[in-house]
Amino acid sequence: MAVATFTKTGTKATTAATLDKKIFALEVKNHNLLKQAYLAYLANGRVNSAKTKKRGDVSGGGAKPWRQKGTGRARFGSSRNPIWTGGGVAFGPTGNENYSQKLNTSSKRTAIRQALSLANKENRIKVIEAFAPVEAKTKSALALLAKIGVEGSALLVIEDKTDKSYLAARNLKDIKTVQANYLNVYDIMNAGQIVMTKKALEIVHQWLGGENA
Repeated sequence: MAVATFTKTGTKATTAATLDKKIFALEVKNHNLLKQAYLAYLANGRVNSAKTKKRGDVSGGGAKPWRQKGTGRARFGSSRNPIWTGGGVAFGPTGNENYSQKLNTSSKRTAIRQALSLANKENRIKVIEAFAPVEAKTKSALALLAKIGVEGSALLVIEDKTDKSYLAARNLKDIKTVQANYLNVYDIMNAGQIVMTKKALEIVHQWLGGENA
């Protein structure tokens, strides 16, 4: 399977890169797996910072508000009761909740293959020989991406975050840079276009298409 390929300067390459059919041409039948992998990524990145005070954590409330009997009012032992204004919170988050979701390695890789297959079917994948802007500056990286026809949001897949490539692309609006072996369903599905370097593509082929994949 041939795919649009460009040289490191942004011109059309004479020889097109080839995509592995076992990775980029799957028939996606299990959409539930894609959804599960997508939500698992979000859940595993969730920061558990919410915490409320229980009645034992709220200051005050040491004295009984009024005597037990004879007032005609309901009995209360503390003004820190959850049903009182200024009281503690019942059943609120404690900061110890675990929202992570586990997806086994085989299912995770299958979901990535499916996401890449959908992206390829929609012609959202491009290959560049190497992402090497003239300078390690945002302007140079933007010019190179524009030359190969990248507009809007994009996922830049590289073999390694070298100083030059990372510094040039890190401040680009709507462009996310990721190493090939850290590809995930969330980034693939949300990217308008996916730009892979040739070496990154080789890593993806070995990682997801090898005998032990």
